[in-house]
Amino acid sequence: MRTLVSALGALAGVALATSVAADDGGRLHHEGIRHVLLVSIDGMHSVDFINCAAGVDGGAPYCPNLARLRAAGINYLDGATSKPSDSFPGLMAIVTGATPRTMGVYYDVAFDRALAPPAAATGNGLAAGTCTPGVFNGTTTEYEEGIDRNQNFLNGIAATGADGGIGSIDPAKLPRDPAHGCAPVYPWNFIRVNTVFGVIHHAGGYTAWSDKHPAYASVSGPTTSGPANLAENLDDFFSPEINSIPVALPFAGCTAADDPNFTSLGAYTDSFAFIRCYDTLKVNGVLNQIDGFTHNRGARAPVPTLFGMNFQAVSVGQKLIEPGVGSGGYLDAGGAPSPLLRQEIEYVDGAIGRFVAELRREGLADSTLLIITAKHGQSPVDSARYTRITSTGPVTTSPSRLIDACLPDSESNAGGQIGPTEDDVSLLWLKSGCSVADAVATLETQSPAAANIAGIGQVFWGAGIRQLFNAPGLPPGGDSRTPDIIIAPNVGVTYSRSTAKQAEHGGFAHDDTSVMLLLSNPRFEPRTVTTPVTTAQVAPTILTALGLAPASLQAVQREGTQALPGVPRDDDR
Repeated sequence: MRTLVSALGALAGVALATSVAADDGGRLHHEGIRHVLLVSIDGMHSVDFINCAAGVDGGAPYCPNLARLRAAGINYLDGATSKPSDSFPGLMAIVTGATPRTMGVYYDVAFDRALAPPAAATGNGLAAGTCTPGVFNGTTTEYEEGIDRNQNFLNGIAATGADGGIGSIDPAKLPRDPAHGCAPVYPWNFIRVNTVFGVIHHAGGYTAWSDKHPAYASVSGPTTSGPANLAENLDDFFSPEINSIPVALPFAGCTAADDPNFTSLGAYTDSFAFIRCYDTLKVNGVLNQIDGFTHNRGARAPVPTLFGMNFQAVSVGQKLIEPGVGSGGYLDAGGAPSPLLRQEIEYVDGAIGRFVAELRREGLADSTLLIITAKHGQSPVDSARYTRITSTGPVTTSPSRLIDACLPDSESNAGGQIGPTEDDVSLLWLKSGCSVADAVATLETQSPAAANIAGIGQVFWGAGIRQLFNAPGLPPGGDSRTPDIIIAPNVGVTYSRSTAKQAEHGGFAHDDTSVMLLLSNPRFEPRTVTTPVTTAQVAPTILTALGLAPASLQAVQREGTQALPGVPRDDDR
């Protein structure tokens, strides 16, 4: 592990350098905006931004850098992420302009009736299985740390070597496609539509992204020149594994002495301190890119036309209960943060301040559009409402346990595999031959308030599913990825097995889907937009800002996704 830290050490500091001008071949020359820096502060609600920028109950503001960006920006008060609000569809909505209906992404762990199991068991327990060309037996699809070659390590491979990138993905752990010779389905080819990264790259731009799993190279979108040729759409990708075992890192506050639980930590998300250390790896990567280098400062590179990262610190600050350290979350229903959550918000604000300062130092501030949003929110904001339902006893149970016999083995509780797709939502795919109506009837017997042992708030099936998504089933009559049943639980209810959490995301509740959304550039006049918008509108907005056609996105063509309202054109500024 010390060798790995040494290899990553170049990310610890960022030297000043003259920036390299973007070589766009003339195709991306657009007066004004030449670069877009896209940031996801995972978990950051609109109310979190309101509170930190203005202060809580007359208190002092605690995100001064974000507040300054708002003073030269467009702030959307009613921004909403995807439904379901899991990180995977949440991210892909931002970069495709699509809903799950079109992009085919419902969760990082979901199910596809038309794919086959991987050739080797995944790190999280999805069993290997058979694949026969032309035979559609169905499988859980796993696109998170479980497909790493070794998820214990920060680079997803081993204790030695540089960051792994997509080289840390084990093809044998990927689901396979019987319609294409049982070839493994890489994350970017799992996506059914193209992304802004592909559009910009093919227009001559340079693209870069950093995220929490190698699987999130999905932002590339589909490739055509080979299943593993990510460079077709994405030039620089950095993906330290967030669910690896934490190691000391060369930043202040990132040694074994900085967390009393260091020796027992199973992931960076288990620690209020080490999640900041983890995010700092990616922060320094972005600073290197602003300076005109690759993320690891290993070579000169154009300043990306589109680049960015996601922060995990706020999400952990909202959820985590860490032994001997304390509980994050909120103090009341108004979103007043606990001291530990406030600390994470302040850290992210400081990191964004570093981005802005580096852009100014490199003379890029006026030509860069900052877009700050979130893949998902977190529920409940009122931490006192949190109710964990996982028991198999007579008092409470999860929806999946009520109909477990009808779930595919890889999705069932009794199958000994990765298990059901449940957080503060329950997505249920049924075995062939099981009646959806009968399963719903079983669930409905438990949903009246007097006997609601599964915390069920609403059951979506039949027409309720078709209103939101394509009809479930196999083509040509159905969509192989659409769940048969979706359960939205009562607010505050989760089906998480973890006792170290007091919030989750993935569901349909307001706290899950309400996210901050801010666009900022020094030439913008401040404006607040109260019209409801979605994060899917970010994708066409990015292309519009760069002078490219939003209709280059397949999702814009199919769903009619509009750019965000109120963004000034060059002739308006």
